[in-house]
Amino acid sequence: MDSAAGTVPRASEHHPAGRARHPWWTLLVVMAGTFMAIMDSFIVNVAVPSIRQELAATYAQTELAVSGYVLVYGLLLVTGGRLGDLFGVRRLFLTGTTVFLAGSLAAGLAADPVTLVLFRAVQAAGAALFYPQVLAVLQTVFTGRARARAFAVFGATIGLASIAGQVLGGLLIHMDLFGLGWRNVFLVNILVGLVTLAGAARLLPRSVARTADRATLDVVGIGLLSTALLLLLVPLVEGPQTGWHAWTWIALAASAPALTAFTRWERRLAARGGSPLVDPGLFRLPAFASGSALALAFFAGNAGLFFVLTLQLQNGMGYTPLAAGLTFVPLAVTFSAASLLGPALEKRLGHHTLTVGYTINVLGTLALLGTVWATGSATTGPSLLPSLAVIGFGQGLGVSPLMGAVLGRVRAQDAGAASGVLETAIQIGMSLGIVVLGLVFSTALGGSSSGPAYTHAFTVTLVGNLALAVLTLLLLPPMVRRR
Repeated sequence: MDSAAGTVPRASEHHPAGRARHPWWTLLVVMAGTFMAIMDSFIVNVAVPSIRQELAATYAQTELAVSGYVLVYGLLLVTGGRLGDLFGVRRLFLTGTTVFLAGSLAAGLAADPVTLVLFRAVQAAGAALFYPQVLAVLQTVFTGRARARAFAVFGATIGLASIAGQVLGGLLIHMDLFGLGWRNVFLVNILVGLVTLAGAARLLPRSVARTADRATLDVVGIGLLSTALLLLLVPLVEGPQTGWHAWTWIALAASAPALTAFTRWERRLAARGGSPLVDPGLFRLPAFASGSALALAFFAGNAGLFFVLTLQLQNGMGYTPLAAGLTFVPLAVTFSAASLLGPALEKRLGHHTLTVGYTINVLGTLALLGTVWATGSATTGPSLLPSLAVIGFGQGLGVSPLMGAVLGRVRAQDAGAASGVLETAIQIGMSLGIVVLGLVFSTALGGSSSGPAYTHAFTVTLVGNLALAVLTLLLLPPMVRRR
């Protein structure tokens, strides 16, 4: 089996102490970390009105509390993954979780908007350090069918966490536990995080750190990649709020040459026998290269749908944050069920499990568009549930098998960096989906605030969402052929 640098070794060949004594308990621990990181990307959204009121925050400050997390998280994922390769997955998972917990506590106690924004960035930095280690653990601790089942649990956890963030956030604010209001959406991380930290300290294997590479950490590569991602992500995150000023377009245009400079540096460093931040050989693995592009398109559609559906439910239909979150529950349930069903289907269908999943996603999106088109301004939340359930099932079949396919031939010592690259592609895809579909939605809305206008904008945007679902399906054949 060929890889970027020869034969793909088993995880244990590179990490003699890398086998967990209790692999399924280890999986439970890293899934708790996964749940916490994903949930925190969504849970703060429903708290924005309360934060603005209590802290007298401006709209820009509350938006920065949301977008700043996304920005810092996206910037540090690849670096966090590579640090795990160099210094050990266990050490980075524990360090990242500790930083995340400190940021959560400080954000929950914030007395002013600036402090809140600052510690949201600390949370994001912690998540970027520990989250790439999750995929590295799945890649190195499990093999064969056990790895497929582990990725299935990972996919189910993502589905549950995405919805739990919106539902739990609305529920915590509604219940106002201990009179803490919106602060509970951050403080809830403390209990989960402490349990995760204790379990990780006991169960995560002590992988061997690559001491020789430590002195040659690719600082130049980190700087070049951070510059490229800043030029790309800052306009995507801030552009919609700032009205797409000229600087946003200049930054977006400059991101391409910055990324080219990073790529050239990594190739030169690898050719000299150095330790690049991202091994260029990863992109000579066909499944990794084409799968990363597919993941970008898939998650653009996924995040874009969540974003515009939330706008439609809360602003167009007048739902409370809790009621809007509950509307997503059937999607989360079928997403999780399909993720757990994935390994059994892969035994029968192989990589065509992805073909089935993305086809179902297209059909569900088409059904959702047809429902809204037919019912118009009379659309209700319950009328959307069957289509959302179908979409969730298709997307559930399209996540964990994709992760396994993309990372399946990556060498164990590159698992962290490869996971960081894949997660960065996902993060960029989510940002692009929200920006592009959000722009379509706002353009179709035309400044109106009426219910029918929102329904019209939602219908138009679903056409774009359907296009992304079809694009994902069209990108699949090159990857499965190359596998």
